[in-house]
Amino acid sequence: MFASAEEKREFTRDLFSRLAPRYELLNVLISLGQVWGWRRAAADAAQLPSGGRVLDVAAGEGGVSRALLARYPEARVMAVDFSPQMVRLGRARTDGRVRWAEGDALRLPFPDGTFDAVLNAFMLRNVVDVQAALAEQARVVRPGGRVVCLEMTWPRSRWFRPLFHLYFFGWVPLLGTLLTGQRDAYRYLPRSVHEFLPPEGVAAAMERAGLRRVRYRLMGMGTVALYVGERGA
Repeated sequence: MFASAEEKREFTRDLFSRLAPRYELLNVLISLGQVWGWRRAAADAAQLPSGGRVLDVAAGEGGVSRALLARYPEARVMAVDFSPQMVRLGRARTDGRVRWAEGDALRLPFPDGTFDAVLNAFMLRNVVDVQAALAEQARVVRPGGRVVCLEMTWPRSRWFRPLFHLYFFGWVPLLGTLLTGQRDAYRYLPRSVHEFLPPEGVAAAMERAGLRRVRYRLMGMGTVALYVGERGA
């Protein structure tokens, strides 16, 4: 899809900057409203202690951060995104309990073991190096803390797969183009999911990053996977 890692990096940075104003609306419409439940499930999986510190990587406009605060009102939430436009929008759409910073998922600007949990939602397929992104998240979580990943995956059901293909390659690009005018973005989305690692591949990458007890479960009729891993001592 891309000639180089740098080409993908620049494409995705520009893409999410352009999508920022309508990003949340499209997430809700494309997921048929299920994205809120998926975020709640990710927040539950973090298992934060009272007053725990948590990092939301590639936070977008703060959907996961809001879910975390709804589940853990005393949590100290840090949100980071590499798009300045997303960070500005996120600051406007979250309250003062969420601290925001610009940052690259491959070089997180935090010391080792800073957080009790690290979450990312729909990020992994967009980074240029999945293994490096997972290693960074494992680095900044404390021993015993959790890394939680929420990501789309291609459904396995023989009867549902062609229906999803029609929806994702047909209706989603049309809807995205109508609402944002960004046709390339919503042509990239289905291809990025179709070409991404299967759940077993993501779980294996998490283990290589030093996480243990890695497990996942499928949601949304097999179109979304929720992964959980714990950092060893």
